[in-house]
Amino acid sequence: MPELIKEFKKTFIESFLNLIPILLIVAGFQIFVFQSVPDGLDSIIFGFFIVTIGVTFFLMGLEIGVFPLGNSLSSEFLEKKSLFWFALFGFALGFSASVAEPAIIAVASQAETITNGALNAWTLRLIIATSVGAITAFGIIRTIYGWSISKIIIIGYVIVLLITYFTPREIVGLAYDSGGVATNVATVPLIVALGIGVASAIKERSVVRDGFGFVALAAITPMISIQLYGIFALDDGFSSQIQYIANEVEDKAHYIGGFSIAKVLFDLFDTFTNILPIIATIVLFQYFVIKKPLPNIGRVVFGFVFLVLGLYGFIVGIKLGLFPIGESIAKNLVIMNNVFFIYLFAFLIGFGTTMAEPALVAVIKQADKMSEKQMNVKIIRLLVALGVGIGILTGSYKMVNGHDIWLFITILYMLVIVLAFFAPKEIVAFAFDLGGVTTSEITVPIVTAFGLYLAMNIEGRDPLMDGFGLIAFASVFPMITVLGYSILVKKFQKRQES
Repeated sequence: MPELIKEFKKTFIESFLNLIPILLIVAGFQIFVFQSVPDGLDSIIFGFFIVTIGVTFFLMGLEIGVFPLGNSLSSEFLEKKSLFWFALFGFALGFSASVAEPAIIAVASQAETITNGALNAWTLRLIIATSVGAITAFGIIRTIYGWSISKIIIIGYVIVLLITYFTPREIVGLAYDSGGVATNVATVPLIVALGIGVASAIKERSVVRDGFGFVALAAITPMISIQLYGIFALDDGFSSQIQYIANEVEDKAHYIGGFSIAKVLFDLFDTFTNILPIIATIVLFQYFVIKKPLPNIGRVVFGFVFLVLGLYGFIVGIKLGLFPIGESIAKNLVIMNNVFFIYLFAFLIGFGTTMAEPALVAVIKQADKMSEKQMNVKIIRLLVALGVGIGILTGSYKMVNGHDIWLFITILYMLVIVLAFFAPKEIVAFAFDLGGVTTSEITVPIVTAFGLYLAMNIEGRDPLMDGFGLIAFASVFPMITVLGYSILVKKFQKRQES
């Protein structure tokens, strides 16, 4: 217990330090740009404190329960020597983690509302979840056989770009954002743990080179499947059905109802139901396929309890602190009608939210722990945060000026493909995964709300065509920054050796 308390204190301090960039950005805009104090300042401060507590529980839950469980399950399935059951488990895990993912539900619901029901939220969720499940199963097979992850990912992005040309323009942004939200807070840790577990259990495999890449694949397939759905399932009259109906949007961005015991217990149960399909999948396969009790069941249960508490505190804190202040700043920026400050906020909020992203911190630490070579965790986080900031800035520029997302995305993904050919092979899969990890529980809600608010308040912009797409830009630029950095380091090392 003393060791656990010590670890909790250490994680809490780290989580608080991770949130400092957001605090500085928000305070800077309020003091120097708007020169005013935001409404409900006490609630906002309390929200930031709860976010810190939530992130602490979340990260400890991953370390105590989720990551060890992923390694254990991978070893058990490899010992069983049944590729069919292992792949089926991968599909079930990917599907169950995605179908109940809060970010996927939120984006799908927004799309249904904006299109006046022409896009069905449940259909979108099923398409995304099935895609993630199928690619998780494929990822397991790929790791076992040692197929090149970089080649597969590059082929995937080429397919994405080709079919984008034929996709109805109204859903291109939604399709790309679906890839981003598919790799979110419930999905990423489990998929990463599974990938690392498989690679570490096979002697011939490298953890960094072969264990990563699952998240990148899980981001690509929803882009493809949603675009194919748009091509073959939507009729020619789809565009005429789009109608943003403000009074039909359920308010999920603010915490309403106070902190009564009943309210807290209900919200905790609601958070538990988000990960219940994942728990059910693990239990069913563990006891009916592997036919063994869960190892270290006490730690696993303890880890998932921490995970639920962390997610609950995290979401409540975001609704109390991050959403209201982000909404207020976006509103003031539109009123000011100053594009410089819009772009500045876009970059800074992308950078700040990424530095605070718990899934990113967890994945980089796992990569550093399992890698044959020591990684510079701080530099990688800075590169990823810089990439997200540039991405949100670029997406905002596209939105303000009304440019076509297809041209921008095509150029950027072509650049990613070129960089992947020159980057060190052991870092490619990891770099691709970082693009998916960045679009997680802090980044997605703030960026999506920011994009939709701009699209609805800039004359001539369409909420569906222009409001979505920022997440796609936030995903692609970290790949560019990390791959570019790895190429420069490789060249520098070669010069030193010569």
